[in-house]
Amino acid sequence: ADLLLTPEMFLTGYSIGAEAVRRLAQPRDGESAQAVARMAQTHGITIVWGYPERDASGAIFNAAQMSSAQGTPLLHYRKTHLYGTLDRTQFSAAAVDASNSQMAELQGWKLGLLICYDVEFPENPRRLALTGADLLLVPTANMDRYDFVPKSMVPTRAFENQVALAYANYCGPEGDLRYGGLSSIVDALGQPLAMAGRDESLLIATLTPEALDHARREQTHLQEQAQRLRGTAPGA
Repeated sequence: ADLLLTPEMFLTGYSIGAEAVRRLAQPRDGESAQAVARMAQTHGITIVWGYPERDASGAIFNAAQMSSAQGTPLLHYRKTHLYGTLDRTQFSAAAVDASNSQMAELQGWKLGLLICYDVEFPENPRRLALTGADLLLVPTANMDRYDFVPKSMVPTRAFENQVALAYANYCGPEGDLRYGGLSSIVDALGQPLAMAGRDESLLIATLTPEALDHARREQTHLQEQAQRLRGTAPGA
């Protein structure tokens, strides 16, 4: 495997309470980042991992990083849309701006990050798709009462933006929450390449540029949207 995606707040757990989040939060280049970087380098695999980030001002964000197989940081992202009381009592919301909309390149693929609730707002995947994303990586902590997200919304986001999408969720109980599992990897036509059930599992799928090109020839939503934003007619 070339890339490992883990769930939201993977290093600490998600539903751990504001006090624990404050105690465990670290800067983006802290000890946890260094440990994951060493692990990525040792095993020769790029790792996407979630954690509570404390910035220089003391604000705490629900964040994710991508550490390369060489042990270097490739991408950093902060959750922009906080879900419910739990999220809002534990974290600050990040701004939706250029600094939080960057992408990384891996083996010719442009990769973008979103976290959980972010993917439920269509503007977020579309923003990344319009700036060239090929694959969206979404760590999540989705509860079992929201199964429609992995079953319906995730493939729709992939289809309408002609991007592949990987969605990594927890399963089972944590505190007062019960996670739904159903992690998935879908292609740019919204078709599942791999999907988990309710139990812990490791999903593996191969993404190819040929399949991505085929999807973008079959469905041209993104191309037409980009043309309209440029003020040109579709097909021009």
